[in-house]
Amino acid sequence: MEKFIRENLIKAESFHPFFEKALNEMLLAGGKRFRPKLLLAVVRAYNPLLLENAKYAAFAIELIHTYSLIHDDLPAMDNASLRRNHPTLHTTYDEETAILVGDALNTYAFEVLAKAPMHCDVKIELIKTLSEAAGPNGMVLGQAIDCYFENKKLNLDELKFLHINKTGKMIAASLKMGAIIVNKPDLAEKLYDFGLKLGLLFQVQDDLLDLLDSSETGKTTGVDENKNTFVTFLGKEGAMEKADRLAGEIKKELNGFNENLKKELGTLLEKYLYRHKN
Repeated sequence: MEKFIRENLIKAESFHPFFEKALNEMLLAGGKRFRPKLLLAVVRAYNPLLLENAKYAAFAIELIHTYSLIHDDLPAMDNASLRRNHPTLHTTYDEETAILVGDALNTYAFEVLAKAPMHCDVKIELIKTLSEAAGPNGMVLGQAIDCYFENKKLNLDELKFLHINKTGKMIAASLKMGAIIVNKPDLAEKLYDFGLKLGLLFQVQDDLLDLLDSSETGKTTGVDENKNTFVTFLGKEGAMEKADRLAGEIKKELNGFNENLKKELGTLLEKYLYRHKN
């Protein structure tokens, strides 16, 4: 995946002194690539011959995820100075550049999908799934709620709704898109539900990781003090218990998948399910 990203960096040739460099900077800064790996794990489990073509869809997901991080770090949002062990774009350049790079990555994701070497019917389903997860009834909605209700207390159901949209739906979409590529519609919905639970676990873990030093996480920490998080709602111990419970439920569901899928996803999730304890 890293090789694929480097071979498909965004080109925007012009007389702008640094815009093309800025477009690719946070993509090249690394990251877990967790969402692309989820998609590719599903494809590998059912049809490894489709892996190369599937990387276009995996790249589209990473583009959307990276744009969301760039915008999340803006002064109007979290005002963070570090991401992926790298200075954030508005810190390196300026706020206008960071906003425009985020806009560009968001749009480019769908250009990548539209040009992917797959059947048009498959591409339409992939575009539909990704746009639903990332848009006004998904990640953007979650972010809007997160920002608006800063310093305002939510109840537990509202907190779950926030994070299912902000984090869960993109993770769920990554798994579902893998199933779409290998033509497994029934599995697609099952994996989507599994992914929502996985996304919730990831959010609880991220809330716990926000308590750590930034040198351990590679991003600015302590930005969630005035936000609705599982730590502020449940306390550190309560959030740890919540993470343990979700990890156990996910492991149990994982064991119900067929052997190939269980192996591929199990190998990937092994180091993530209990990362809140590392």
